Amino acid sequence: MTNRIKPIEWLGDRARIIDQTKLPHKEVYLEITRYQQMAKAIKELKVRGAPAIGVAAAYGVVVGALQIDTNDKDKFLGKLKEVFQTIGATRPTARNLFRSLERMGGIITPGTSIPDIKKYLTAEAVKIHNEEIAATEMLSKIGSELLMDGDVVLTHCNTGPLATTGYGTALGVIIWAHEHGKKISVFADETRPLCQGARLTTWELQKAGVPVTLITDSMAGYFMSRREVSCVIVGADRIAANGDTANKIGTYTVAVLAEANNVPFYVAAPTSTIDLSLATGKAIPIEERDPDEVTQIQGVRTAPEGIKAANPAFDITPNAYISAIITEKGIVRRLYGPELKRIVG
Repeated sequence: MTNRIKPIEWLGDRARIIDQTKLPHKEVYLEITRYQQMAKAIKELKVRGAPAIGVAAAYGVVVGALQIDTNDKDKFLGKLKEVFQTIGATRPTARNLFRSLERMGGIITPGTSIPDIKKYLTAEAVKIHNEEIAATEMLSKIGSELLMDGDVVLTHCNTGPLATTGYGTALGVIIWAHEHGKKISVFADETRPLCQGARLTTWELQKAGVPVTLITDSMAGYFMSRREVSCVIVGADRIAANGDTANKIGTYTVAVLAEANNVPFYVAAPTSTIDLSLATGKAIPIEERDPDEVTQIQGVRTAPEGIKAANPAFDITPNAYISAIITEKGIVRRLYGPELKRIVG
């Protein structure tokens, strides 16, 4: 993998993350020694992207468990419950966050000693991390088969190693194709309001040597209408059982434009992002973030004082607009209900 940045590392008794809010201007690393720090980092988007959030949540639980200094099992479990609740309350949309917490909670069994619980939690977190790395590399390889030499890909938000701790999802597909000889270029939406496309996607693609052109979100339709876009590839924060997909706000708009212009629209995500418990996208909770993220750009106010602003962080793309879903277990086309159940099962 061209990008050797490690967005999240486990250092034996603490985690280290790159602060994504400082990119692309500075590479700042934070050492996480308290679970409250990890919860704050997830909430403030210092670590972001559904797979990366899942990994960060797992390590946050481990850090929290290691913090608890007691030999009383009931007290330990009570404090550990607070750790789970705090991390679980950070961001409601990303499926990987809750999947990681479910897995971590599932290994705590009656009769297990406190030292063993800490040991098993650490091992499970490392396993979750390694699985995400392996899954994103495999889906990148599989998805690259959809790209042809000379393709121009439009993408939205950020889906590379920063967002996954591994190879990437949508960007992983693009980078894999590039590294294996296909001449691929990219249009990257800036992704307002927090500009993950402008700040992070362009940075990762530049490091990987992939030609990239930054555009504003409102330019996507223009380039599609001029037949300058071969396909769209985006990531996902949660995929419902029927294939409806939650992704960064603005994704639905891009999907509708792709449909109108007969441009294939692909979603790339590991199976850890699929939530079979939700029948459709209507059941996916949508995070509402601080309106200041809309009225300001990196602390610089662009709207009048006192103006009201809405800030949903995600929107839902109905399955009818999705040409295929790329996972580490294969490419799913159209028959999303039964096929997603099959590959997750």
